[in-house]
Amino acid sequence: QVQLVESGGGSVQAGGSLRLSCVVSGITFSTLTMAWFRQAPGKEREFVAGTDWSGGSALVSDSVKHRFTISGVNSANTMYLQMDSLEPEDTAVYYCAAVAGRGVRRNGYDYWGQGTQVTVSS
Repeated sequence: QVQLVESGGGSVQAGGSLRLSCVVSGITFSTLTMAWFRQAPGKEREFVAGTDWSGGSALVSDSVKHRFTISGVNSANTMYLQMDSLEPEDTAVYYCAAVAGRGVRRNGYDYWGQGTQVTVSS
């Protein structure tokens, strides 16, 4: 059974930083394409950043470019999202997602975590 478990969310002031983690089990981490999404209250789920571990490519949304960094540790089956210079507009539930195979993409993910809340106050 494939499981994705996020952690690291919390409340910070604008300008602060958080690092989200997503631990994967039940599937070979290195074969996955993975991504972070977020959903703010009353808004649709939004792609944030994604990466293809085997191919090494990455895709980052313009809204978070130069502030958020996606990375991972294969031996730990863990993906990270380092979030710096946080803004109130970044407040949302953040989800990690995965799909088997190569090719970073903005949609088409099969596996999802339960989400972790990030709240940024002004």
